[in-house]
Amino acid sequence: MNIEIPIRRAQLYGFLTDVFLYPSENWLGDLPYVQQISRQLAIDFPLTAERDLSLEQLQAAYRNTFGATGSLCYETEYGLPHEYRMSQELADIAGFYNAFGFTPGGVVRERPDHIAVELEFMHVLSLKEAYAAQRDIQEHIEVCQQAQRKFLSEHLGKWIHLFARALEQQGSWPYPPLAAGAHLLVQEHSRHLGIQLAPLDIPDLQPTPFDPNFSCAACECAPPPGIDMEAIE
Repeated sequence: MNIEIPIRRAQLYGFLTDVFLYPSENWLGDLPYVQQISRQLAIDFPLTAERDLSLEQLQAAYRNTFGATGSLCYETEYGLPHEYRMSQELADIAGFYNAFGFTPGGVVRERPDHIAVELEFMHVLSLKEAYAAQRDIQEHIEVCQQAQRKFLSEHLGKWIHLFARALEQQGSWPYPPLAAGAHLLVQEHSRHLGIQLAPLDIPDLQPTPFDPNFSCAACECAPPPGIDMEAIE
């Protein structure tokens, strides 16, 4: 097994993990290296250092692309059949992470279904695969590859094209080509693993329905019974 392949793939996953979090440093200077790595994986990464942005401009582009809530970044925000499914999906994703000792952390913690967290998990699996390959532990290689197949098939590979499409329509440079590059990486990795992805299509997406009995009455911010808020305004 060529150990360089999982290492290069891990490097790309790691880079993309950083860029889909609010920027604390300017990573545009890394783009020439990203291009070199992507060529080694036969990926035509669609982003070049064609513009020079300051850190403040990069942060503004992030805010403009993802807004205050960043809902485009979460797998379970792309529609689920019922409101209870979100907790089930998050638990399933967390199960993958726990099985490989992957614990998202840091000063700012994201949900398990955030695009950056899912990409970082693939980064970790690729590094584990490279480590096993270096030591020629075939059983561990197969475990890592099988986990990659399942996670791409059941999670990241099902929605990353929708993420890329959404940013293409409303994102500020450099985020649309970054999302397209992430999609290309997932496609290349899936081909390498010999799996056929079954991505969600737009007609398959339905807004997650709310419980018809949903009420804010129990919220501590809710006014006491009998208080007319319109009259107060």
